[in-house]
Amino acid sequence: MIVPFTNGGDVDFDGHIHNINRWNEENLSGYLILGSNGETPYLSEQEKIKLVEVTVKHAGKGKTLLAGTGLESARETIRFTNLVAGLGVQAALVLTPHFYGPQMTDKALVGYFREVAERSKIPILIYNVPVYTHLMISLEAVRILSEHPNIIGMKDSSGDVPRLAAMKGFLPPDFNLLVGNIGAWYPALTLGVRGGILALANFAGTQCSAVQELFDAQKYEEARALYLKLVALNAVVASAHGIAGLKQAATLVGYAGGAVRSPLLGLDEKASVHIKEQLFKNGML
Repeated sequence: MIVPFTNGGDVDFDGHIHNINRWNEENLSGYLILGSNGETPYLSEQEKIKLVEVTVKHAGKGKTLLAGTGLESARETIRFTNLVAGLGVQAALVLTPHFYGPQMTDKALVGYFREVAERSKIPILIYNVPVYTHLMISLEAVRILSEHPNIIGMKDSSGDVPRLAAMKGFLPPDFNLLVGNIGAWYPALTLGVRGGILALANFAGTQCSAVQELFDAQKYEEARALYLKLVALNAVVASAHGIAGLKQAATLVGYAGGAVRSPLLGLDEKASVHIKEQLFKNGML
């Protein structure tokens, strides 16, 4: 979930509620609070807690609620995970610790995730997002961790389809392998991946889920055609302009996108016009 900020830099909680009410009407299984697109590293703990509380209160009935709780130390991750567990979150998405990258060996990461899983009051999922962490958890570490009863899945945002294929070859059938990159969405479905947490769903949730619905209905060409349109749209919106582009697209289609928080920069007029043109081209305006 994106988090709208006012021009003064405060969290716009009314805007967040507006977005939840809109998302409740989309064909989405649930929400990830405090993920990468929520500018989570820039949020205070107080802001994080209130965002969780507001989301839990306003989320539609039956929605699955995940929260990003990964911090650099196991101790703080456990503390924060159990804090949000008490607020009604059903599972935690735990980022790979990465500040001391060269020391984050398989042994270190396996030990970290095991410690968190054993002391967490809710199930956890591994979050692999090398574009931000500059660290890729190894397949062997994932295999070992998948055996832990309280590690129930993984969001893989690497966009590496052969990597997804390799994991599907050894992960237990009930392990929730989720794709976190729209570029891998359709290929992931062909591999048997059953869910995704996608930035584009912030303003195109129905379209993202329609790819899966069409695929499940064996309308493969239609699914692939829609997927290719979404990939092209993502290239203009998020890939080129990051969270600022994502928020601008959301604003244009009626969500409360809001400003980004410093040091992120907003868009110039040329980028905004380009995004608007692409949304119009895709029938979203």
